[in-house]
Amino acid sequence: MTSITSSLASPSPEIRAVPAAKARNFALDRTRTFLTLVVLIHHAVIPYTHFGHTDPKSWIGFDAVVLATDSFFMAMFFFLSGLFVWPGLRHKAPHVFVRDRLLRLGLPFAIAAVTIIPIAYYAISLRHQPDLGFAAYWWKTVTVGPWPSGPIWFVWVLLAFDLTATLLYRLSSGLLDPINRMSLHGYKHPGRFYLFLVGVTALVYIPARLYFGPSHWFEFGPLSVQASRVLLYAAYFFIGAAVGAANFDRGLLGASGRLANSGWGWAVAALVPYCMLWGLIAIKREVLGNPPVLPGWYEASYGLLFVAFSAAMLFAILAYFLKFKQTGWSILDPMQGDAYGMFLVHYPIVLWLQYWLFDLDLPAVVKAVVAFVFTVALSWAATAALRKIPGVTRVL
Repeated sequence: MTSITSSLASPSPEIRAVPAAKARNFALDRTRTFLTLVVLIHHAVIPYTHFGHTDPKSWIGFDAVVLATDSFFMAMFFFLSGLFVWPGLRHKAPHVFVRDRLLRLGLPFAIAAVTIIPIAYYAISLRHQPDLGFAAYWWKTVTVGPWPSGPIWFVWVLLAFDLTATLLYRLSSGLLDPINRMSLHGYKHPGRFYLFLVGVTALVYIPARLYFGPSHWFEFGPLSVQASRVLLYAAYFFIGAAVGAANFDRGLLGASGRLANSGWGWAVAALVPYCMLWGLIAIKREVLGNPPVLPGWYEASYGLLFVAFSAAMLFAILAYFLKFKQTGWSILDPMQGDAYGMFLVHYPIVLWLQYWLFDLDLPAVVKAVVAFVFTVALSWAATAALRKIPGVTRVL
């Protein structure tokens, strides 16, 4: 990732600024790498939860992990991705920007959909049909279905948002100026921007959750996205684009701003709705009897706490990494260049590790740690090897 430039093609004197030199933004690099590891943790522990429980062993602590990660990490990925869209559109012709996005997102998605994802889900199918051949499984997947996308759904949805942003930028490059001005105020008053983020995301998420339910997915071949969250993700993406559109160093994420110098307040702000989510889960199980369809008041309450927690986690994590300013060293730095590739290739690795661990009489914690450590090591090694192939670094 590179730092956000600070010019905007807009007549507004408050928005216009001199472009900054292209440089690394270590805080955002480390945030993205950290989130990649959170994805790997999430997938490493799911089989050992009450919710997933596809393994004989489970531990309630992993339910706590999955509830937290599932409630913020993909929205935060979209926010971080949005930060760099407006500067990219400003400095590249539209066809060049679209070409680069197709190369960086479209090509990996197409390749992964017909290779990585079938290999990953074959491990699950073998558990139910031990004599199933891979060729037969692959052909059925791509011709008859179902054709799950696994975690790479993020890639095609991000591409769709990028293409939409290209069109919107052509219509009006100053479209996001009002939100960018809010980001400037967020330099000293991040709490106000937090309330704005919660308000917008509640407005788009709660009605969708009430209408579609929390578990419905739109699916067309390998193209899938969670119905109740697609507008939530769009909101995070375009709000991120607005924050990154101009005056980055004087906005919400400025290295000397209030957010970068905050203490543990945002962690506490995240802990409160998180604990209340657990309270709602207890009500669902103990009071409501865990019904297949929950009352509207429950879904609306859950949705509000969900967006409050998600936004607070975004602020808490960014506040932590912004403390690094732009210097120093982090244990995350060596992995930074390979993070995207690790995201793309890790899924078959973790599912096959869990397949081999299934019959071992080991505690859930041990299985999860083994799955996570080896997933990190093998996906990192695989990505590093792929990036040695000429031209691959333009994609990974």
